[in-house]
Amino acid sequence: MKTLLIGADHAAFALKEILKAHLMASGYTVVDVGAYSAESVDYPDIATALCEKIPTEATQGILLCGSGIGMSIAANRFPHIRAALCHDNISAKLSRLHNDANVLVMGARLIGEETAKDCVEVFLGTVFVGGERHERRIEKLKGC
Repeated sequence: MKTLLIGADHAAFALKEILKAHLMASGYTVVDVGAYSAESVDYPDIATALCEKIPTEATQGILLCGSGIGMSIAANRFPHIRAALCHDNISAKLSRLHNDANVLVMGARLIGEETAKDCVEVFLGTVFVGGERHERRIEKLKGC
């Protein structure tokens, strides 16, 4: 059974709960790093809680906030994180296929429930294609 991390701020709490239930029904073990209600929280704290658990507790995670932008910025501060803000299954697929993203980020105010589920399934089901050009580019990100 694969373990996944998930976290959201207050704006995305409801979508996080929906995705968490969907993932558990699909057989995943889900570690929830917060928020645990719709009460206001600071998204950098949630992103930090999730990113600090990669890769020791899980190799992949999902972060959600209102737009997805704040979580993307906060998560990508960590050198071992490649967080990709996705709005559809094509961006989710390419983030894994070409960029070997390990954190899927979505904006709850910008994406519907079914599209979010589709993004999660595609993200988790896509394997990094590898190859010299993609690996070279990912290696260059480590110096950023």
